[in-house]
Amino acid sequence: MPEEEYVWLPKQSLLTFEEITRLAKIFVELGATKLRLTGGEPLLRHDLSTLVSKLATEAKPADLAMTTNGMLLGAQASGLRASGLGRVTVSLDTLSPVKMEKHARTTRHADILEGIRAATEAGFGSVKINAVVIRGFNDDELVDLLEYGKRVGAEVRFIEYMDVGGATRWSMDDVVSQAEILERLTSRFGKISVTARLHDRAPAGEFSLPDGTKFGIIASTTQPFCRDCDRARLTADGTLFLCLYAREGIDLREPLRNGATDEDLAALITNAWRGRDDRGAERRLEVAERGALVSLEGLRADPHKEMHTRGG
Repeated sequence: MPEEEYVWLPKQSLLTFEEITRLAKIFVELGATKLRLTGGEPLLRHDLSTLVSKLATEAKPADLAMTTNGMLLGAQASGLRASGLGRVTVSLDTLSPVKMEKHARTTRHADILEGIRAATEAGFGSVKINAVVIRGFNDDELVDLLEYGKRVGAEVRFIEYMDVGGATRWSMDDVVSQAEILERLTSRFGKISVTARLHDRAPAGEFSLPDGTKFGIIASTTQPFCRDCDRARLTADGTLFLCLYAREGIDLREPLRNGATDEDLAALITNAWRGRDDRGAERRLEVAERGALVSLEGLRADPHKEMHTRGG
């Protein structure tokens, strides 16, 4: 969760379902094969299954997925699957309700577990669990999280703690690297196999335990994959970001609402994409005194710089 004092985006600034679908269709026509509803928290958007249905039937991506904190997933999983959602990823950093309340300021840990259960029973193509590993908070739960994933039939992906935004007051000392994660898991389970080439147009390196259990690690902090990244993010209010670390984005909402044709919008997107030279994670490696990306004062002045406003 962000700081208690933060700026909500005004409702009128948010793209409508029709606007989102129109832009998504343009992206797909330009070659995008995967669409992911992410956050922020996408399930806070009322009637999300309606948007999913529109994206599935009108934009028609090859892969339609969602990342969620899971709190509202229990009641919506089956409806989202019926509407055309293919895959779901649930963020779960800890199996401890006490830690969850301290870290995320919520007492709804049980609702997240129920959301995962509902997702695994809804018939999605895959259910994954994202766990951001933070030293001193949950790095003692690596084995437990993997065992939980095995029990419920969900693949766990460990994520190195990233320094995007600023409200988390990130420190490099808090980062548990991919190398350390693998070392700890090897000491518990034995030899771990690499099952997919790292940075093969996907953020996660894929690994396998001796018993065949698959898991992933996203090592964006210590092993950036900027040169292989083919992802972009469209925020809820229509700003196109070409990198998660980007300070500035391309406004698509205003031309969209001021009469731009699909061809005009496609040209804006194409020109931005062809001209991009973003290497945000790699450049962060070059910073000697590396701290949070943006100061708290900077976040309050421009909420687009914080992750809770960059849902797309």
